Amino acid sequence: MDPLFWPSEANSFRRFTPESLAAINERIANKKKEQAKVKGKNKDQGVEEQKLTPQLDLKICKKLPSLYGDIPADLVGEPLEDFDPYYSDHKTFMVVNKRRTIFRFSATPALFIFGPFNPVRKTAIKILVHS
Repeated sequence: MDPLFWPSEANSFRRFTPESLAAINERIANKKKEQAKVKGKNKDQGVEEQKLTPQLDLKICKKLPSLYGDIPADLVGEPLEDFDPYYSDHKTFMVVNKRRTIFRFSATPALFIFGPFNPVRKTAIKILVHS
């Protein structure tokens, strides 16, 4: 099969790291710049943008499709970069538990204190997704 349509395990599961968050922030900034340019150019024209929608098979509380392969044991319950292209410019990450259930969390600081890499928040997420 074509690797573009059938993702391999190596491409699918990547830990959510500070570099991942920086890449998301960069994509958000680029998107805002593009929107500002488009608004400036197309004030008079009624051009509609193509809007992405979340994939139905990657919704919260659904099982991860077998298309993505088996999740490595060391990544169960760990923050992962989101597979869904819709969330590529959203500050979110996903966590998959043993039963392959998808959980999605915001990467913004919880309670304005606990960032996504804070040990207290990581422990709370592990407790929450534990099957």
